[in-house]
Amino acid sequence: MAHFRKRTVILVAVALLAMVVAEHHPAGAQTLKAVKERGTVNCGVSQGLLGFSSMDEKNAWTGFDVDICRALAAAIFGDPAKVTFMPLDAAARFTALQSNKIDVLSRNSTWTLSRESSLGLIFAGVAYYDGQGFLLRRDAAIDTALQLGGKTVCAQTGTTSELNLVDYFRVNDMALKVLSLGTAEETLKAYDDRKCDVLTSDVSQLYAERLKLAAPDSHIILPEVISKEPLGPAVRQGDDQWFNLVKWTLYH
Repeated sequence: MAHFRKRTVILVAVALLAMVVAEHHPAGAQTLKAVKERGTVNCGVSQGLLGFSSMDEKNAWTGFDVDICRALAAAIFGDPAKVTFMPLDAAARFTALQSNKIDVLSRNSTWTLSRESSLGLIFAGVAYYDGQGFLLRRDAAIDTALQLGGKTVCAQTGTTSELNLVDYFRVNDMALKVLSLGTAEETLKAYDDRKCDVLTSDVSQLYAERLKLAAPDSHIILPEVISKEPLGPAVRQGDDQWFNLVKWTLYH
């Protein structure tokens, strides 16, 4: 009951904030107006990442990223159900936001300088701190990433993982073979089919993907974390009203 009361107080506080924000209409403040007219928040999420955004056995979206969008809907409409979830792969996620197909991207995406400076996007804050790691078969008898020289590594295109991977192998003077694929599902399948020796991604994603394998305990995640990945929701630049609403929804 105490948890319910706390959650209610938070939703009310966020809703009041939305009302305050809505009273001011700076130039370019169009997103909130469009959302209210549509009656739903279009939220870009992953295509299935346990703990962040995935479908349960009842075909309902669950996870941390999903709940951010529900909180946003509660702030605007007083109803957390008024969200339309749009699953996006890594390559399409930013384009969907740029082209107004979604109002907010809440999809395990890393906040980087280049994404804000070149894509016309802005991140509302950090929802989850992650880092990149490596998953491989236990019988490979490898216990450190410094032993991965010459191995074929599966990575997902359009992610920071590709760039971090190249940098790490270069700095440590190791030979690298990369198999880049378009979706997380394709990347995991390639690894499972032994088309690569190693799977790399954010550590949280690796633990989630390992659960999908036939024998999860036959695979290990190495101790090295080779990057810092601040993940958070993103919106389009130029709409301060909407940015503030998403930011303070996240912080509350």
